[in-house]
Amino acid sequence: MASHDGDQRELVRAAMRAPYLERGEEQSLAAAWREDADAEALHHLTEAHLRLVLSTARRFRSFGLPFADLVQEGFVGLLEAAARFEPERDVRFSTYAMWWVRAAMQDYVLRNWSIVRGGTSSSQKALFFNLRRLRAKLARTGEAAGNRVLGEIASAVGVPVADVEQMNARLAGPDISLNAPLQETDAASDSRQDFLVDRDPLPDEIVVDAIDQERRRKWLREALGELTERELRIVKERRLREGSATLESLGASLGISKERVRQIETKALDKLRAALLREHPEVEGAGGPSGD
Repeated sequence: MASHDGDQRELVRAAMRAPYLERGEEQSLAAAWREDADAEALHHLTEAHLRLVLSTARRFRSFGLPFADLVQEGFVGLLEAAARFEPERDVRFSTYAMWWVRAAMQDYVLRNWSIVRGGTSSSQKALFFNLRRLRAKLARTGEAAGNRVLGEIASAVGVPVADVEQMNARLAGPDISLNAPLQETDAASDSRQDFLVDRDPLPDEIVVDAIDQERRRKWLREALGELTERELRIVKERRLREGSATLESLGASLGISKERVRQIETKALDKLRAALLREHPEVEGAGGPSGD
């Protein structure tokens, strides 16, 4: 712990010692890194902007995450800014780098603030950070985050009110493990995961369904054997393949009209129904084949 605090103090001292850069110096160092991959130029450029990383990290300390980790993530954002900065544009590097540093820290907070992963879209990020800020402001004034306030937040951020309500509920309480017992004083108590409902089919249902599907496929293969070559082709192209062929395209390839294709298809489906009902009359009691 002492070593950790010492490293942090040394980082702050290094940031304070780093000289400020003039606009021309920034552009020269950025150009040297971008065009010549000059590592020393990159070092001078980033070292001079450590103050920016530290000041931004302090704004995120309320999330309870290690300050050193915030600084590290911010430095990664600073390096990304250096890689993307265009010296020829009339903008200071600190102005450009601020967005990358802040975005890197926001991503880190969203990944680590909760064991439940939150949204990572720009609107969800804005909702997460603005809602926390507003909740703190309301707490100071004693005002509750009622429906009116949540509606105003949703309108300002551009998300549904339901998203604001869900995020507000997440911020209101800590994460709860599904393995934790329902009775905190009894370790042998049922856990929350014992009451989760699995909506997937049971193993025996999966097996029965697989057997039924294989049986139906066998019946269909046998019934298809009663079709002529042209009927079989039309049924396969129209009914048994994804992205079924159109009547026009089949008519063109077979040299017949699309109306004739429709007639042959109808006749072939009737033959399939008759064959299935003849060999397996129980199908009729189950509703019969649809022909789809």
